[in-house]
Amino acid sequence: MAVKVLLTDLSWDQLTSWVNSLGEPAYRADQLFGWIYRSLVDDFDAMTNLPVNWRQQLEELAMIQSLQPLDTVVSENGLTSKTLFELRDGETIETVLMRYEGRRTVCVSSQVGCAIGCPFCATGQSGFARNLSSGEIVDQVLHFARQLKEQDLSVTNVVLMGMGEPLANYDATWGAIEILNDQRGFGLGSRRFTVSTAGLVPGIAQLAQERLSVGLAVSLHAADNALRDRLVPLNRRYPLSDLITVCRQYAAQTGRRVTFEYALINDINDSPSQAEELGQLLRGELCHVNLIPLNPTEECEYQPSSRARVLAFRRVLNRMGIPNTLRLERGMDIKAGCGQLRSRRPGAE
Repeated sequence: MAVKVLLTDLSWDQLTSWVNSLGEPAYRADQLFGWIYRSLVDDFDAMTNLPVNWRQQLEELAMIQSLQPLDTVVSENGLTSKTLFELRDGETIETVLMRYEGRRTVCVSSQVGCAIGCPFCATGQSGFARNLSSGEIVDQVLHFARQLKEQDLSVTNVVLMGMGEPLANYDATWGAIEILNDQRGFGLGSRRFTVSTAGLVPGIAQLAQERLSVGLAVSLHAADNALRDRLVPLNRRYPLSDLITVCRQYAAQTGRRVTFEYALINDINDSPSQAEELGQLLRGELCHVNLIPLNPTEECEYQPSSRARVLAFRRVLNRMGIPNTLRLERGMDIKAGCGQLRSRRPGAE
C-alpha cells in the first residue's frame, strides 16, 4: 500500500503541483490550503466546497495530520500544557503550549531526540533517532491552533525550542517556517518565530541570509570554553569566538538582537565572577540574555541555582549594562523541559 502524502509537508507551490498532477485545476490547491491553514480543518469530509469524489480521492492518497496525541499534562495554574505525540513510525515527540498575557506560544520539536548531548537535557540523554519533516513540525502548531480556535484564540508565537537542534535539520525547519508564514494560509508573521540553537555556526550564518527575518536564540550557558565544552559539547567544534562572531553578523544582517539563553545551574555556572565573564563576552553586542533557573531532570546531577544566587548573578549583569530577563519558571510541576514527558513513558530509553 502506497504511503499517503502528508499535505502539511507541501508548500503552496508544491501543493499546487501535486494537485495538478492528479488532473485537478490549481484552484483546488487554494481551497485545500485554506481549509488546512485558515479553517484549521483536519478532516477531508469537512471540506464542503470540494466535490465528494475528490474528497474520497484525497482520503485515499493524502493525510492532513501526522501526529497522534498519547498524553497531555497541564500545569497547576493552567497556563502551560505539554502533549506527547506518536508519529507515523511509532517514534514520539513533545510539544508545549505556553499562555502569557496576550500571547499563546507553541514550543515545537524539530527532531526525535537530539545528537548534541547536553548533560542537563532530557532529550540529549535519550539520544538521536531522526529528523522531523516540515509537516511534522507544522502539525505540532496546527494541533494547538485547533484547540485555541475553540476558545476564539489563536497561536501568536512559535519557538523551535523543543526536542532537537533545529539548525541540524535546516531544510525541514525552514520549510515549516515558510509554510506557517504563508499569508495565503496560516499567515504567522516572520517576527513571531524564534529558532533556538546550541550554537551551530554554519546554520546561523545561513539563517542570516534568508528572506524572512526570524528571531535567534542561542543556548549559551557558559562564558568560557572549558565549561561550555562540558555543558554544550557542540562548543568543541564551534568555540565561543566563532559563535559570538556569527551572532554579531546575524544581528548586523537582520537588525534583530540575538537572545542568549543561560540556564543557571547551582555551583556550576552561577557565580558573580562567571556573571562578570558573561558580561565581558557580550558587552557591545546587540543581544539580550534570558536567565533561566535550570529545569532539572531525574537522571541529571545538576540542580537549579538558588534564588539568592540567581539575583546576585543578575545584579552583576545589570551593573555591566547587559540587557537581561529572569524567565518565569513555567511548567516545572509538569516537567515541561524538553524530553521529560517522553522519558517517563513505559519502554522509553
